[in-house]
Amino acid sequence: MTSMLPKKDWSTQTRRALTATEIVAKLADLEGWKLTGDGADVAVEKTYRFSNYYETISFVNAVAFIANAQDHHPDLSVHYNRCVVRLNTHDVNGISATDLECASHFDALLAA
Repeated sequence: MTSMLPKKDWSTQTRRALTATEIVAKLADLEGWKLTGDGADVAVEKTYRFSNYYETISFVNAVAFIANAQDHHPDLSVHYNRCVVRLNTHDVNGISATDLECASHFDALLAA
């Protein structure tokens, strides 16, 4: 199956952990996302709420499609009517621009 989204090749791009100031500035543009954890466990996180399990799983499948194309995979906590999405970049031990780019893509799934 051919993906509609080209897969990112991170081997050609340098990623770095964003500074606290950069994270706060970029989070201001992302509704509902918050900073969680500290040290190597720092991440950005958002809870998406739905009417039922079917809607939740539909969202999870769309997130999986985007995550695969971005080659950047969030931690997901899936419940009946909500999904918690948590992003960080393990290879930089922090939050990178990739995390916030993915967050924006996930939000766009529900934009009206």
